[in-house]
Amino acid sequence: MTDSSSTPASVFVHPTADVEEGARVGAGTKVWHLAHVRSSAQVGAGCVIGRNVYVDAGVTVGDLVKIQNNVSVYQGVTIEDEVFVGPCAVFTNDFRPRAQNPDWTITPTLVRRGASIGANATLVCGIEVGEYAMIAAGSVVTRDVAPYQLVAGNPARPKGWVDERGEVVSRDVDNPPRPRD
Repeated sequence: MTDSSSTPASVFVHPTADVEEGARVGAGTKVWHLAHVRSSAQVGAGCVIGRNVYVDAGVTVGDLVKIQNNVSVYQGVTIEDEVFVGPCAVFTNDFRPRAQNPDWTITPTLVRRGASIGANATLVCGIEVGEYAMIAAGSVVTRDVAPYQLVAGNPARPKGWVDERGEVVSRDVDNPPRPRD
């Protein structure tokens, strides 16, 4: 079901997907098979929400974002424009998960513009991924990632620097390249 008051006619929602009333989905966005966008979630224009993606209530997804299959984006996560989230990537929002915890609070995560998150990466809550940063597939990110930084491993560690196209421009982990004039 789509909320016609906040979902433009140009949005494609597959018949098996569920966009709850109150969710906002931008023009030109495609919501594919078995995806679920909760009420109060905001998904920008021109996005692709893949098969079996879950976008929780209160989540904000910017414009031109691609979220691949089997990703859950939980409350507290903000994804800015032009971000790529690879298949089966995981976001957490609780430092001390328990089935029953009356003191539970959401710990936010911010993914800045143009960042790329590889398949099966895990992002532990409370971090910021800088603009155009790149997280390698399978990485477990436990700390902030600087803009344009390439990280990999478990835990993810700096491996170099990338440009806006994702090309590695330096393997010197301590010194980001200087901007071109």
